[in-house]
Amino acid sequence: MRTPLLFAAFSAALCAGYAHAQSSVTLYGVIDNGLNFTSNARGNNAFAMVSGDTIGSNFGVKGAEDLGGGLSAIFTLENGFNANTGASSGRNTLFGRQAFVGLSSTATGTLTFGRQYDAAVDMWNPFTAAGNTIGDLAAHPFDNDNADQDFRFNNAVKYVSPVFHGFQAEGVYGFSNSTQFAANRAYSAALSYGAGPFSAALAYRRQSNGNLNSTGAVGGDGIFTAARQQTIGAGVKWTFSGGSNVGLAYSHVDVYQPSANSYAANIGSAAWSSWKFDNVEVNGQYFFTPAFYTVAAYTWTHGKLEQTASGSSPNWHQVALMLNYSLSKRTSVYAQGAWQHTNGKTGTDLDAAQIVGSAGPSSSGNQSVARIGLLHHF
Repeated sequence: MRTPLLFAAFSAALCAGYAHAQSSVTLYGVIDNGLNFTSNARGNNAFAMVSGDTIGSNFGVKGAEDLGGGLSAIFTLENGFNANTGASSGRNTLFGRQAFVGLSSTATGTLTFGRQYDAAVDMWNPFTAAGNTIGDLAAHPFDNDNADQDFRFNNAVKYVSPVFHGFQAEGVYGFSNSTQFAANRAYSAALSYGAGPFSAALAYRRQSNGNLNSTGAVGGDGIFTAARQQTIGAGVKWTFSGGSNVGLAYSHVDVYQPSANSYAANIGSAAWSSWKFDNVEVNGQYFFTPAFYTVAAYTWTHGKLEQTASGSSPNWHQVALMLNYSLSKRTSVYAQGAWQHTNGKTGTDLDAAQIVGSAGPSSSGNQSVARIGLLHHF
């Protein structure tokens, strides 16, 4: 009964939007589907129909009510789904991608409350190929810096400032919602700047006891389970006439006392004291015509994986490519490819090459993935 009631509510909301000229409600979404080939998934080739590798397939409803004086009430409810099975993504939550309500002022900025993207995702991720154009196949190893948007903040308060002389600031705090105030809380802040063809961003995110409980700021959909984590990101981009652009993105990630990795099932029996990652990405997008473009990205990642009595310093090299042709303003076809090499020697799944979006970890330090897909916005 949930689905008919949900769409009935959406229909009623849309009708309400038409009835009141000062209110608006919009139903929107994306369907991304394609065929993937993985060269080595646990020692085997793999073909799979995969939904949402470039942009997570989703539908949502958003609205605004004009309260006068430049102030509006706003909301967004957004659900991710698998186009091949119809199942909800995001741990089977109804609105796992976003669910928030708030106030927006042209003079003082926007304040929202609910499940939301953090400041690093909003302002730094667009400088990466994973967060802007290619998606999964360009994500950094294990998506260690969340450039591919593996998780959001629950119980979050977000403030976004107006743009002032090209600068814009954002801060987000996610409550633990437990009697242990610091248990699974998270916060982030970011600053962006844009002037003509140049843009830049600086971001910081910190989490404590991520994945500790389902009601906390990062409620089980985080990448690492650890005592605390922090990420620092910086990015710059230059956009040419016609939309072509080149960018540089850097991130440093500290994960202290890690006990689990959502991409590596076997991390060994000995306790880890820390995992640290430095990611340097160079990317570029070139438009042959307004409807046809290519994207390329190269990422070098240096890791420092420490145990009490030993340590390892693996490196990852990853190249990702994409060709996209727009059939219309809403529909495009595309082809993607990625290759990853790593030289880890820990004796665990941390040593396996594993491109985000592949069919599984490689049985060696090399892996390639190719994808053809169709993307439709509505």
